Amino acid sequence: MRDEVIEIINSICPTLDVTDEDLNIAEDMDSMDIIALIAELEDKFEIDITMEEKTEENFENVDTLVEMIQRLQ
Repeated sequence: MRDEVIEIINSICPTLDVTDEDLNIAEDMDSMDIIALIAELEDKFEIDITMEEKTEENFENVDTLVEMIQRLQ
């Protein structure tokens, strides 16, 4: 699942370095990219990311995204 999340992020924002330890997806992607990311994650993993889940903590890095997806499945 982690590799699939990375692939989605790279397809939306290829310049984002997902290996960067200081990565903060919520801060490093613009709002349109975040919207695209949410749509892709919902489609790929057949989940519904509710407003309550759309927090900076859940979109901090790849690991927090994976944790959120697992919780929603």
